[in-house]
Amino acid sequence: MSLTSDPPVRPPVRPPAGTATDEEPAVQEYAALKVVPVRHPWRWVAVAATAVLLAQFLNGLVTNPGWEWDVFARFVTTETILRAVWITLQLTFYGTVIGFALGIVLAFMRLSASPFLRAVSYAYIWAFRSIPLIVQLLFWFNLAYLYKELEFGIPFGPGFVTFDTMNLVGAMSAAVLGLALHQAAYAAEIVRGGVLAVDSGQLEAAAALGIPRLRQLRRIVLPQAMRSILPNAANEIISLFKGTSIVSVMAIGELFYQVQVVYGRNGRVVPLLMVATVWYVLLTTALSVLQYYVERHYAKGAVR
Repeated sequence: MSLTSDPPVRPPVRPPAGTATDEEPAVQEYAALKVVPVRHPWRWVAVAATAVLLAQFLNGLVTNPGWEWDVFARFVTTETILRAVWITLQLTFYGTVIGFALGIVLAFMRLSASPFLRAVSYAYIWAFRSIPLIVQLLFWFNLAYLYKELEFGIPFGPGFVTFDTMNLVGAMSAAVLGLALHQAAYAAEIVRGGVLAVDSGQLEAAAALGIPRLRQLRRIVLPQAMRSILPNAANEIISLFKGTSIVSVMAIGELFYQVQVVYGRNGRVVPLLMVATVWYVLLTTALSVLQYYVERHYAKGAVR
């Protein structure tokens, strides 16, 4: 028995199967319409023009004798070039590892609550992003001109340990130091941007659960920040890899410098430049493939 004065609600009555309704004519009318896909004639014109230009370029690579592919094949895997590639990879590796290690420290200094640490980090980033890389490299290479010796001891007092800067910083050390310190300024901003991309509620929840601060950064913040850090970091590493060619001004035998030495002797400029180009393309492709798998690892749980 109903306790209210409202009339009972009856379920809607469906018409029996096979009975015509008002909606069926409209459904049949829409079903009879012919679906015509949208045509893109200018898209096909652009595809055809691009294909023709690409075919002409490839034809020129094969048929133009100026490329001198026989000279390219003779020098692309010589011992001199392979040794230069190894030096280029060493510069890239040391510059990346040291640069990003220092960049992480600088990033958290900028995120610190201490005004002094924030000011020091900002000043470092401002200075090393403002000074051109070639100037930094030449400065470290000529460090002995400014400072004959380095002393460690009491500030403004006597020194206990002395180093001769002439033998302390060689060409390779100056190149690694310049590349790493320059890279650290950019790495700091990349890491800082990735950390700021993580929702602050994550840290608040972790603090409420009593998780230590260091573990919050290592297990909660950084794994999520890596999704924002990795694309920009990979671009910086690839730029550093190609930017190692600038150390040729210090007569370091990296890839571009050795190519210059070889074509300075035999006069085959174009094929030797293609040797350097092919090596840069191959190694950059390998770094891009590595980037893809690392990004896929850190995208677990975010991309399904």
